[in-house]
Parts: sequence; C-alpha cells; structure tokens
Amino acid sequence: MNLLLTTPASADAERETTRGYVVGAPDYMPWPTEIRVENGQVIVRRPVDDSGCICLPWEVPAYGRLFLATATLVERPTAYLLPVEIARGRVNLLRNQAAEWQMGGLVLPAEMAERVRTASLGFAHAVCRQETPGEAGTVAADAIQNAVNAGEELVGIYVHQVFETRRQRQGRLPTAWSVGLNGPPPNPEQTELFKKTFNCVRIPFPWSAIEGAEGDYQWDSVDALVQWAKDNELPIIAGPLIDFSPKGMPAWLEHWNGDLQGLANYLYDYVENALRRYKTDIRIWQITAGSNCASVLGLGEDRLLWLTLQLLEMARQIDGELHLIVGISQPWGEYLAWEERTYSPFVFADTLLRSKAQLGCFDLELVMGATPRGSYLRDTLEISRLLDLYALLGLPLRVTLACPSSTEPDALAPDYQIRGRGAGPDWSPDRQAEWARLVAALAGCKPMVEGVSWSHWTDVAPHIFPNCGLIDAQHNAKSALVELERIREGFLQ
Repeated sequence: MNLLLTTPASADAERETTRGYVVGAPDYMPWPTEIRVENGQVIVRRPVDDSGCICLPWEVPAYGRLFLATATLVERPTAYLLPVEIARGRVNLLRNQAAEWQMGGLVLPAEMAERVRTASLGFAHAVCRQETPGEAGTVAADAIQNAVNAGEELVGIYVHQVFETRRQRQGRLPTAWSVGLNGPPPNPEQTELFKKTFNCVRIPFPWSAIEGAEGDYQWDSVDALVQWAKDNELPIIAGPLIDFSPKGMPAWLEHWNGDLQGLANYLYDYVENALRRYKTDIRIWQITAGSNCASVLGLGEDRLLWLTLQLLEMARQIDGELHLIVGISQPWGEYLAWEERTYSPFVFADTLLRSKAQLGCFDLELVMGATPRGSYLRDTLEISRLLDLYALLGLPLRVTLACPSSTEPDALAPDYQIRGRGAGPDWSPDRQAEWARLVAALAGCKPMVEGVSWSHWTDVAPHIFPNCGLIDAQHNAKSALVELERIREGFLQ
C-alpha cells in the first residue's frame, strides 16, 4: 500500500515514520511490516493480503509525535492521502468510543458532542478536497488535531463520571495504589509522603542482585524493605521475581545459555527460596515480567511460555492461596513488526489461560519513551482501548506505569535510552506529571483494574527505566508524585 505525504517531511520525521506497522483483527496486534519513505510516498509492505490499519507516528501540536492509526485500508493501485487516512482513523475511533460509552450510561455534555461533530466535519471536508492533495492535507491535519483534543476531553469526562458512579456505589475504591520501592527504605520525611500517596508498596526482587553468585542468596536489602512495609502497615506486592531482560538475570546464567532444563532448575530454586522465605509476610507475587517479548539465554517464545507456566505451577504447589501475577511488556506488541514471533502479547496471555494457568491477574507494563522495552507515546483514548482489549481475557488487570521526566542520560539505568524526539515532546517534570495524572486516573477508574503501580520510587538508586522515578536525583519529589497523591486522596482507600 502506498500513502502520499501531502507536505514534505523532515529527515527525522521520515526516520520515525519507518517505525510504523500494520495491525489487523481480532486483537489489533502488528504484522511484520516494512515501511520506507521515497519521493514523498510512504510505501508499506507486509507478508499478508488481509486489509489492516496502518499505525505510525504523527506530529500533533501540543502532544508531540503520537502513534496514530488509519482506519482499515485495502490494497489498491492508487495512493492514499496519508493525512486524510490518519484523520479517518482518528475520527472513527473517537465517534465509536463516544457512542459505546454513551450506550454504557455516559452522559455526554453538549459541548463535547459539538467537538466530536467538529472533528467529523473536518474529516469530511478533507475527503472532499482530495483532488488537491495539499489542501486536503492541511484540512485533515486540523481534523486530526480536533479529534485528538476531543478524545482527551472525552476520556476526562469518562474518568470523572466512572469514578463518581463507582464511589457512590462502593465508597472509596479498594484499588491498590503502589510504587516499586527501589533502593533503601525511605527516610521518615519520605515515608510520610509515601503513605499519603500510596496504600500499598511493591517490593522488587532483582534476581541479579539477590543471587549475584550462584547459590549465594543475599536477602538483606529485601528484608529491610519488608520490615519497613510491616512497620508502616503497608500491604506488600512482591516482584517481579523473574524479569526476563538481560540485566534482570544473573550474569553467571550465561554459562547455561540454551540449556532449558539447566536454566529451569535455577529459576525454580530462586523462586522457591523467595516464596518460602517470605510466605507469612507476602501474599501477592508477580512471578514474571517480559516473558512475552524476551530474547534472553537462547530461550525462544515457546520455551519462555513453558517456563512461565512451570513457575506458576510451582508457586501454586508451595502455597495454593497466593495471588499470582504475570507481567505483559509492550502490550501493543510493537516488537512483532520486526521480529518473527508466533504469539502476540494478547495471544501469549490468552494461551496461558487456555493452558489452565491459575493466575490472579495480568500486569500490563505501560512505559512510554524508553527503549528497548517501552512503547511509543499513545494518547489516553488509545490506552483506554488497550485496557478494554485485555479485559476481554476475563481476568483482573494491574497496570505498571512509567514515563521520563527528562531526556538526559541516566547513569543508574544504563541499559535503556529515552526516545526524546520519537516518543513525544521533550520530556520534563511537568510533562511527566500530566501523563501520570491522565493515565493513572484512567487506569484507576476502570472496574477491571485492581491495582496501579508506578515503576519505581527514586532515581537515586539503580532502576530499569531512565528518569522515570517519583523522587529525582537530588532527592526532591517530582510533580508526578503530587498528581498521584491527589488521585489517591480523592477516590481511593
């Protein structure tokens, strides 16, 4: 399929465009896709003949580059006008979501209905000007801007009304509101701030730090965090126990690269030791993170699926009453566009359930701007659609959130980089706070979401995602922490 750029694109914009891909039904996950830009056209190739939506970065003033999708397109000899098709897809999503929420009881203010109508008319005017591509592109860009603005406002109305309805029925919501407590226990001043913001704590279990040498378990740092949580009467969520990322695994495991049974035995030993040691203190465990998209230690996706199932079964044998969680990284499945994979993240999760895995819930990792395991920036309307998709699995969800407060290099997160230009506007504390406010509130209001967690507490201690903590490198609280506190204070137990 070919799509015409109606205005010249910069070299940077052309590079970012090649990050796009085609998605198809039923799970809206990517197909392997090749995109290149030549002579003002975006040329899209994929190995299937089915129609699909093309997703790619699009510059939206005040938002930066958002990953937006066309409506469903079919192969044809005539080139599509890219701005018109992006407008078609965005307006289609806006109208459908507004109608769906209204059928569910959402009261749509007249001003909001008018904004939806304005975006729809803008798209219609762009369609009628396709004989003059430049003019059509300009009108379509305005329609995209109006549709994105209307979408953000629509989600805000939805979040407010859902929170109010649920609070009237249930009182303050029991949603778990937590953060990954990396580093030593907070000092008394930070402890007070922590307890004002969060109603529970997530304690990471970094295997590479706990068992730095084979068979030599060092639990002191975890013991201190567990004791701190008990002293402050904070329920504990533990994990992930196994983070299937290169730095999440002990370096000495490389000796067993490709040896499935040898690797499995070490995973079993570590997980069993952790579960038995903290059996009386911790009842909620995230067993894995990233097993749906990892490429470590010569383990293919079938082996990673098998290992995930075996770890869950072993945990159940140790204690059948534990609440077990499996993490899903890159839940939009971006890696499918460039890697040969059988399972999309959604199908990976579904396969676990069909294999009779006794899970408590899935954790969706929504990390914006960090590479390699982050996602390209999406707006709240797209995030809402993603959460609703995974809700179809019929299992409660938890959501782990992260986005950076700076585009500067982060020495304590050396394995990840921030895509400042590609993931949106320049990241800043205010930008991080705005994203945290919008997305945490959206996730927290969803009835299927039982918990929301920020990736890590402080940028002072080692962490995975760069500049994504709530305490900065100078030990000061970031604005995002204030926004999370306001949500907790307003709606949560």
